[in-house]
Amino acid sequence: MRNSLLGELSSEFAGTMILILFGTGVVAQVVTSPDGSLGDHDSIAWAWGIGVTMGVYVAGRLSGAHINPAVTIAFAAYKGFPWRKVLPYIAAQFAGAFVASLIVRATYADAINKVDPGHTIKTQGIFSTLPGNGVDGIGIPTAFLDQVVGTAILIFVVFALVSAVNNPPLANMTPFIIGLLVVGIGMSWGTNAGYAINPARDFGPRLGQFITGYSTAMFDQHGDLYFWLPIIAPIVGGLIGGGLFVLLIERFLPSEAALEPGPATAEPQPSRNPANPT
Repeated sequence: MRNSLLGELSSEFAGTMILILFGTGVVAQVVTSPDGSLGDHDSIAWAWGIGVTMGVYVAGRLSGAHINPAVTIAFAAYKGFPWRKVLPYIAAQFAGAFVASLIVRATYADAINKVDPGHTIKTQGIFSTLPGNGVDGIGIPTAFLDQVVGTAILIFVVFALVSAVNNPPLANMTPFIIGLLVVGIGMSWGTNAGYAINPARDFGPRLGQFITGYSTAMFDQHGDLYFWLPIIAPIVGGLIGGGLFVLLIERFLPSEAALEPGPATAEPQPSRNPANPT
């Protein structure tokens, strides 16, 4: 029986919400802790990776657990995901990220007010990314390139992990490996733009921040309009990463039909296509 679109959207909403609860939660803990005693960059990278893993496990059965507009668009462009579902999926992802950010904002309100009562750039990075993580010296072109490269890596490897003919992880380990992928990106590509690599992850919390007292939420530390960059650059990077996988790997792989056993020995196999997991 096919999943209803409502079920898929509910799944994307919940999976993205779980991701953001872990991700913005850990940044709030680190930023508001006295003298950094409750975490550092490594704990942030690991918690974001754990959030991705848990979000994918939550949403995987019903929707394929895109939990990222860049993933949804790349699957539509290269993997046959229906274009008619792209905007509904993206809306559900943004909504999940927005609601999660409000939960974190309310829960950490006292701690944030203690370290930054004016709700300034000092704590803006809890919810949204900034060039150079708020430190001067990184320009918009570098931040844009960074997000293109980081998201291209993400989509390239995700395509490799979910391809049924590319020796993918077995025993439902794919979400765990994708989480490790995000940890690796965070530890390797976090300097220039805070590795948003997910438009919903950035804009949903940024909007939540804006309506809860951060007047500069849509801008960077220089006062330049910045909210658009973590939306556009990851989409561009996702399309590049997906295209490179098709060009360099997928076209040389055998078809799934070529690997299926003969009629006498064939057994039903679960789908490995995250865009249609049923």
